[in-house]
Amino acid sequence: MDALSEALRVVRLVGAIFISARFSAPWCYQSPRADSVAPLLESGAERVVIFHLITDGECYVELGSEAPVHLVAGDAIVFPQGDAHRMTSEPGLAPAKGARLDAVLARRPRLLAYGGGGAVTRLICGYLACDARFAGLLLAGLPPLVRVNVRGSSAGDWLESSVRYALAEARSPRPGGAGVLAKLAEVLFIEVLRLYMHEQGEGRTGWLAGLNDRIVGAALNALHRKPAHAWTLDELARTAGTSRSVLVERFQLLVGNAPMQYLTQWRMLLAANLLRHSTTPLLRIAEEVGYQTDSAFSRAFRREYGLPPAAWRRAQSAASGASAFGR
Repeated sequence: MDALSEALRVVRLVGAIFISARFSAPWCYQSPRADSVAPLLESGAERVVIFHLITDGECYVELGSEAPVHLVAGDAIVFPQGDAHRMTSEPGLAPAKGARLDAVLARRPRLLAYGGGGAVTRLICGYLACDARFAGLLLAGLPPLVRVNVRGSSAGDWLESSVRYALAEARSPRPGGAGVLAKLAEVLFIEVLRLYMHEQGEGRTGWLAGLNDRIVGAALNALHRKPAHAWTLDELARTAGTSRSVLVERFQLLVGNAPMQYLTQWRMLLAANLLRHSTTPLLRIAEEVGYQTDSAFSRAFRREYGLPPAAWRRAQSAASGASAFGR
């Protein structure tokens, strides 16, 4: 299994499509920073990533002081750093003043329709919530705005037709529609990342850029296939088909740290996932992530998360209980 598939398999992702919009020109919609709406979208989420898919028509996205970006049907955009942005029929329009966001999100997916009666643009808004450290790993090195056109992929037509079907089902009396939408949000997000990996040019850095590199990608795939293996730099370099020095240099350049440091971080993320979502004993978790004793595991985990594993698990359980109680 490749590193991206393995990472997505072991780390819990929660996705949803929360708005289906029909806008007629002129129109402008303001989207706040993702961290400000995270509690409304997914209670207890450490990180929320917003994305939009244009299903019909065209529009622009305005992000800070950057030039407006023209979007057409089939374009999917992701905001890896969670920046506030505007979706608009033409640059420079003032955003509409509507209902409070908590009221808008009280029922999902929310159907929005407004504008001046001109050309129609249809889009959906979704999000993916995940562990903050995993988001930092997965999205590292990405620009503030990632844009791909899903109609250029073999899965694009299926994705768009499936989203339309699921949106209709979510409004029907039949059960399960919201669950289908949630899974489609995850699939759409993953497809955007896969397309971006394929399309990104030279000079990019970050985890996804590392996966695209022949040497670093081979090393990452090996580490993710066997995270508990007692890797040495020599063995990892042989697996990647290069020398130690070249591996370290390219890994540092693209991923941002040394291979063995990355391995420790990935092991701790795996451990945190098991601690949060299972009752697996600490010694078993330690063995699963490559430590022979729970004391060695505890020291490594504390360096990364600031608490020993048992204390961190209790804190997560308490936070989860408080979050559920507050719903």
